Amino acid sequence: MLTVRGIAGAIALYLASAAIATAAAAQAAISPGTVITTSNWQNYRAFMPDGMIALFEGRYFWKMPSDVRIEIGPTTIRPLPKNYLAATEKYASGVRLIELPDGGLTLTNYRGGIPFPNPTEPHKGWKTLANVWYRYIPHLAVETYGLGCAIDATLNYNCQAYSWVKRQLSYNTDPNAPVEPSGPNARYFTEWFMELEPEQLRYTAYLTVNYADLMRPEEQYVFLPALRRYQPISRLARCAESAGMDATTEDFHNGFDSNLTELEVEYLARRKMIALIDPQLPTAAFPADIEMPLGWPSPKWGKWQVRDVDVLSIKKIPSRAAHYCYGRRVMYADSHFASPLWEDMDDMSMKPLKMIALFPVKIEVPGVGVVNTAPFETEVFWDIQRNHASVSLDPALGRPYYINEQAPPEYHDDARYATPAGLNLIMR
Repeated sequence: MLTVRGIAGAIALYLASAAIATAAAAQAAISPGTVITTSNWQNYRAFMPDGMIALFEGRYFWKMPSDVRIEIGPTTIRPLPKNYLAATEKYASGVRLIELPDGGLTLTNYRGGIPFPNPTEPHKGWKTLANVWYRYIPHLAVETYGLGCAIDATLNYNCQAYSWVKRQLSYNTDPNAPVEPSGPNARYFTEWFMELEPEQLRYTAYLTVNYADLMRPEEQYVFLPALRRYQPISRLARCAESAGMDATTEDFHNGFDSNLTELEVEYLARRKMIALIDPQLPTAAFPADIEMPLGWPSPKWGKWQVRDVDVLSIKKIPSRAAHYCYGRRVMYADSHFASPLWEDMDDMSMKPLKMIALFPVKIEVPGVGVVNTAPFETEVFWDIQRNHASVSLDPALGRPYYINEQAPPEYHDDARYATPAGLNLIMR
């Protein structure tokens, strides 16, 4: 059992390896000012995820634009929120893994912060994924106008606008965040999502509820405007794409929304990878400043960074694998702020199926500071087998968004935005 001093040392090791060493070593690996193009990309393939390499190689229908320019800038490591780190120091030494009879894992005594600040074997991969699951996010985030655009094999596209409200209810470390009552019904986080445009989709809404108890399955509900009421969504529908886009329920929560107790996770490597952090998102209508048809960020989005990432191979345990969305998900998660930056998915035959690029947006959280782990980002999905892609921009067109106490009073209504019954209030 780790002592308080031991866990503090583990936190210091975590921060040192993920911050100071990352910044210095990464910048030495590829010098700031380097520009990666289709003519020299092979010199830098060691810093790319497998899916990005495939886009440069032209292996699939989706290919890197011939005029692509990826300019490397300095690596910026922002400190994690002090309250989140304080919770790590206070509680991490008590977190324990529990092996389940079906071959899965869960944990106990988690109270907030990083559950495993220095993950080691056994089960290093699962511990690292738990750090991703419990990464810092603000208590409340409100998107007033996001944009999702689907691109088909004929290279035509259509877009939809939406709003969402995401809130973390348990294990909060933000100042003045409300405390979720403990007990079997304690919720970890909820996501409320509503279509705004086009008109035929307007008011269609979804609510996802994840519980503090990892063993309790996630619940999902949909509000159907034609019926004027909500209804639950079957767990068998988790692998269905949503509203013409390429994300399944398993890809929600900013790239990963699966039940940890049903997963086996192999830690593959810690390596360096180029990633677009803190992008300057387009403020004009899609596809302005986007490299089409791939949906790739143009140089106007900003400079890329060289990051340390933890590479994980994620599968369902055998007893849960039947009829699942993916045979394997390979995740490249930032080693400092623990958010996915890229993911490659295989189908159940272990053939390449999808790729996701994730570009996290920096925001300032009141009383906390600037962070990268907020729920605002751009995600680009490429479906390799069906030659389909989708781009989501959060926030879009320069529209306002809110964090914690910045949000207008109506968004703090838990009953409206975090319970199924609240969906029935949408058209009233």
